[in-house]
Order: sequence, then structure tokens, then C-alpha cells
Amino acid sequence: MKFIHAADLHVDSPLRGLDNYDGAPVERLRGATRQALIALVDLAIVEQVDLLILAGDIYDGNWADFRTGLFFREQMLRLTRVGILVFIVKGNHDAESQITRQLPAVAGVHVFSSLKSETVEIDALQVAVHGRSFPERAVPEDLVPQYPVAVAGKFNIGILHTSLNGRAGHDPYAPTTLDMLNAKGYDYFALGHVHAREIVQEADPRIVYPGNLQGRHARETGPKGCELVTVTGGRIESAIFVPLELVRWHQVAIDVTTIATVDALSRVFIQQGAVLAAGARDRLHAVRVLLHGESTLHALEARQPGSLGAAIQAAAQEFDDADLWIEEIRLDLRSPMDRGAAAERLDAVGEVVRLVDAMAADDAVLKSWIAQQLSELGTLPAGFGDGDPAALTLEAMRAVLADAEATVLIQLQGAASTGEAR
Repeated sequence: MKFIHAADLHVDSPLRGLDNYDGAPVERLRGATRQALIALVDLAIVEQVDLLILAGDIYDGNWADFRTGLFFREQMLRLTRVGILVFIVKGNHDAESQITRQLPAVAGVHVFSSLKSETVEIDALQVAVHGRSFPERAVPEDLVPQYPVAVAGKFNIGILHTSLNGRAGHDPYAPTTLDMLNAKGYDYFALGHVHAREIVQEADPRIVYPGNLQGRHARETGPKGCELVTVTGGRIESAIFVPLELVRWHQVAIDVTTIATVDALSRVFIQQGAVLAAGARDRLHAVRVLLHGESTLHALEARQPGSLGAAIQAAAQEFDDADLWIEEIRLDLRSPMDRGAAAERLDAVGEVVRLVDAMAADDAVLKSWIAQQLSELGTLPAGFGDGDPAALTLEAMRAVLADAEATVLIQLQGAASTGEAR
């Protein structure tokens, strides 16, 4: 017997703000969740699996129109027409209360009840599948105590959308513990809700978060896909992860401390970009770049804003045999400086350094200054949550302060060179 376990498809999840990215491959990004589902169904058919397990959040919320539901239904028909059975639990995003539009059911696709836990036995495969859907978006109670006991003589699979005992960045829905899962006597727990793949427990039972099927933004990095599990004689013979995503997100941090020119920066990024694309040239690689460290490049950026970003974009142009898109370039740079000596100076440079050091050392003063500088920006467009001034961390605020200092010092140096500074 062979089955696939996937979760958190978020089909047609809205990717807001893409139109604000110059040169963004908008259509490929927006279609990625659909293409990942097609790849999942293709895999199931090629591998001739018996079951497809979907552990919640098929959708991102209520459909904008019927096209989302019709697309998913079409993919389910592809499976059932070749005899593959599908078992689904609804999670927080596609809970019973969230999806208001309805389509005719597909024979061979079982959606577990949100009112009680259920067991479906498949005698021909000697398998019992247990599950329960979310009735509402927020489920604060542990659902596992109400799950049926293991069926003797069968391979028991439990499907559960859960945060377990807590996972960073995820709401605490249907919380439970390993002891509670182990006590059910199942052979495999197919979990959903957490978007990073995690093998919670290797065996007895095997407990796995497969992660989401397609990363949707720069915080969901790396390979995304499903678990392909083969069972022989009632025991797991093999369990492998199969990447299926059409867009792979990356975050690349480059320490520029020893980099002094844009040519050198470009070469470093080309080297790292080649590593990213190696072995996965059939995907779009979306990259967020962080340049950090103490370098004379900081002064160049202060004199000619955008120079470093342009250097990275130019480096990305070198990848003619791999799809690579620079999603964003972030700077956390400092100019080489003996701050102690600079602070002792009695000129404008010394005054600026002393002021910046005082502001950086006082969180309240720093926050007040940032708020004052950004007060005229207003509300950012949807899709720019990462850059929302209200969400800036103290670390990000200090980076803004450092950039402002570098710009002022460069201007002072320019004024001094023309004899204007006193």
C-alpha cells in the first residue's frame, strides 16, 4: 500500500502587492499554488498510490468565486478516475464556517465531519483512516481525545490539523501533545497547519508535518512538497519527501565586510546564486538578499542610493540558464569608522556621531525619532507588511539610523572637500 500525505495547499492564495515589484513574474507567482497541486496529482498518478491524505487548509479562505473550487474538484476527479481515494480534514483557513460556496461532492473523496471524529476502513488495503475537520476557524481545544481507537489488524492513519504544543509563527489551534498522539496506537499521524516540514517523531507512530505545498513569500523558504509513504506488511517500508513547488523562495545573507567594490559584490552573489539554482533549474527561484557588515560600500550607497541593489540585479542577469528573480534587497551596513575617535571630534562629524550613539542607546528615543521621520508616509499598500513602519523591530530601526548617519556624514565630507563645512 502506498499513500501521499500533503497539507496547507492554500489554493489561489492571494499574493498581494506583486504589481509593485518591477519586473516581477506576476503570473507565475500567482499561479504557483495551482501548479503545485497539479504536480501533486501527477505524482500520485505516476506513483500509483492508493490514497492521498490532505491535512487541512486546502484553501486560503472563502473562494473569491467558483473557479477555485472547480479547479480543485477537477484535480480530485483526475485521482478518483484512476482509483485513488482522497481523505481530507478541513483546517483553520478552510473550516466548515469559512467556505460558504458549495459544489457537488466527488465520489471517492471523503471529507471528514466537523461535528465528530470519524473512521473510514478500507478492507482491501487493510487501512483505517481517522480524522475530524475544523468547524470554526479557531479551535482552542484538543481534538485527539475524541479520535477513535486504533482498529486492530489494520494500518491506522490519523489526520489532524494542529499546532501540537505550539509552533512559532502559527496560531495555537487544536493543541495537543506527543503523549496524546502516542496513546492512540496509530501507525502514522498526518499533520497539517505548520508550513515548515518537520518530522516530529520517526516511528510508532511516525508523526510528520509535510509543510505547505508551495511557499508563498520570502519567509517560506526552501523545498516544499509532500510525503510519499510505502507500507508493507502493516509497517512503513519507506517514507520520502518529494519537492513539488514551482517557485522556491530563498533568503541570502552576504557579509560585505571584505567586499569593497560592486564588481566584487556581483561575483559573490553569482557564486551563491549558482548554488541556489543547482539541481532545481526547472523552478523559479525567488531571492531576498540581505547585505550586512562594515564596508566602504556603505559610503557608496549613501552617495548613490540604489547602487548595491543595482549590482545584485546585474548579477542576477548573468543566470541565463536558470530562472532567478530578486524579490527584495535589504541593507544592514555600516561604514568603517573609529567611532571613539570620531565622537571626540569637535566638528559637525563628532556631533553627528555623538547624537547617533545617544539615540541608538535609548530605545524610547530611537522609537520616537523613527515615528517622527515616518509620520508622513501614511499607510503602506497591501502586501508590504514586512516594511510597515509600525512593525519595525529595534534592530531594523537601528539600521535606519545607521543609514541616515552614513548619508549625513557623506554630505559633510562633500561639503568639507569644497570648503563649505566649518
